[in-house]
Formats: sequence, structure tokens, C-alpha cells
Amino acid sequence: PSYRTPLSQLSATAPEDDGPVQWELFKKHHAKGSWKGVWTSFDYIGDVIDETVASVDLDYDAPTESIQQTHRLAMGATVADCSTCFDSMEFKSFPVQRYMPTQLHKTRLGSIGMINGPSLLRSGAMATELVLALPESLEGERRRVRVAFQHAPVWRAGVEPGSGPPDGLKLFRTMVSRESLGDVPPTRETETNAKIKLYRGVPPFRWHAEWAGTSWTWGPTTGNRGWSLDKMDEADAWHGRPTGDSPNVWNLRLPGGILLQAPRIINGGETSLFRLAWLPTEECLLRMEAGVLAFQPVEDQGNDVVAFYPPSLASMRCDILQKVGELEEQEERLRQLAGESDVLKPRSDEELSNVMP
Repeated sequence: PSYRTPLSQLSATAPEDDGPVQWELFKKHHAKGSWKGVWTSFDYIGDVIDETVASVDLDYDAPTESIQQTHRLAMGATVADCSTCFDSMEFKSFPVQRYMPTQLHKTRLGSIGMINGPSLLRSGAMATELVLALPESLEGERRRVRVAFQHAPVWRAGVEPGSGPPDGLKLFRTMVSRESLGDVPPTRETETNAKIKLYRGVPPFRWHAEWAGTSWTWGPTTGNRGWSLDKMDEADAWHGRPTGDSPNVWNLRLPGGILLQAPRIINGGETSLFRLAWLPTEECLLRMEAGVLAFQPVEDQGNDVVAFYPPSLASMRCDILQKVGELEEQEERLRQLAGESDVLKPRSDEELSNVMP
């Protein structure tokens, strides 16, 4: 990435310090109690297929130095019930995970961001979760955005599913949850007086500006590193290209200044990028990127056996950026984006067929 210089206060973290750093970030930004939200699921074409009023409870217990994750689902509740659902509805609780300083499972943290996965589900699907919490400078109210992508095995046309190893993993479901530590989940109705509105309309041109700030990166060999980002070049400003840089990018832009990008199909052989960008205010841009290795074949199995390595996290990056100016071509961009909706669904396969070679 261009225009980055190491931050002196965040120089590269020694491998032996990684565990304590991860644990402190977990407690500081996420293990704060009950994150209430509406879990909204979208299908491959970007349509809503399900909504669930629920919470992710991340409770830190000092005596045992542990964090318990529990999911609570409101039974029979609808979004219209959100102003009272956590007081009046029946809930079902599902213990999910218990974390310890030396046992974070498949969770990795960087700055305000968190990645869970990639993980294989019992169904054979792969789940990858990205989470962004508000930085301390905006913590008048605790809020975060959580996104979970699910990819399922897929076979080439004409091949009977299950008759042999799959040819790849295809995105089939994406869940988005706007979450708060308040008494009620954020909705258009309940966030009327909120400082950070997670359902507000954000004109598309707001994404296009000069941004500067800090960046946290991690890789298996490089470890944790901090960077200052004084200027961002066009190649790095992926948030300004909502449909991505290739036909294999699935995208979804939603009210509240939320942009998602993920691979449509994972074929293996290269790192697949999962991205979440969030404009909590017009002056602040938060970004999260996870590089995932999946569908990597294991060689030399013999006996015509085909096996794959478990999916793994290859890289992560988390940016906290502030608006420092306007782009030189801003007036022209305003004209181009005038009247465009803040909601942008993924392109259809038919549309993609017209742009693919």
C-alpha cells in the first residue's frame, strides 16, 4: 500500500507479545456486554431473506480472565417490536464460545476491528465475519457493524453436486447487523436521537474525499504493524469503487454508510479479499479487510484422494481515517453521482456476462 510509514508507537509487535495485544483489544473494543441488533440476511442478488432481533453478548469475567460469548434471539419479534422487544419478548440463549487470553480460537483483532474465521460450518459452508466498532473519539455511544459472509461448495455446470470434489465456494448468504450496547437495537425508529445513526441516508459522493489516519496490519510472518496514512492514492481507495475491481466482486451498499465487498466464487490458488467500510459520520471513514486462503488442495494424497487445507486468514487490515480535504475532481464527481441512491445491490450474473471477457 502506498504512502504508508510505520508509526513509532505501534512498531512491529514481537510474536511473544501478540497474545496480550489481542486480548487487550478484545476487552477494550468488543467485550463490553450485550450488543443488540437486527440480524438482516441477504441472498446472492442482494434481497432481504430474513430478519432476526437478537444480541451478541460478550461478557468479560475478571476473576477467571475469560470472555463468554452468548447469542440471544427474540422469539417471534419483528423489527417493529424493537423499542420494547428486549423488555417484553421471550428469548432463547445459545452459548457460542468461551475465550481465554491463550485461546482466542479463530478470532483476530486489529485496532477497532475483529475477524472471526474463516470457519467451516457443519453444513460444509465457510463463514467469515468482519466487525468494526466505533473508535474512542466517537464513543459517545457504543456502536458497531458486524457482517458475516457464507460461501457454500459449488460444482461446474453439468456435474452432479456431491459426485466429486467441488470446483469452488460460492457466496450464498450475507448477514449484516448494526449493533448497540443501548437498551434497544438500532432501527430507523429507535435511533431518532442517536448521535451515530446507522440507518441514515448517505449520499454516494460522501465516500469520495481526501482521507488520512492510521492503519493496523497483520500477516502470519509480519505480525502486527501500525502505519500512518498521510495520503491515499486511487488504487487504495477501494471504498470509492463500490462494485469492486473485477467481475468476481460481490458488493452491497446500505443506508448508514455501510459498504460490503466479497468474492462471488473462491476457486483457490489466490488470496480472496473480504471488505467492510463504514462512514459513521461524514468526517470519519472506517475500513476492514480480511485476506482469506480457502479451497487450497493438499498435494500428494495418493489413491486419487482429493483433500483441501482448512481455510485460513492470510492477512488483515483495519483503517481509522479522517476527512482532510476534497478531491481535485470533486465537482465532476458530484455531477456524476447526483441522484444516485445510497443503496447499491450486487450486479446480476447477466450484467456480469456483458463485462467479462
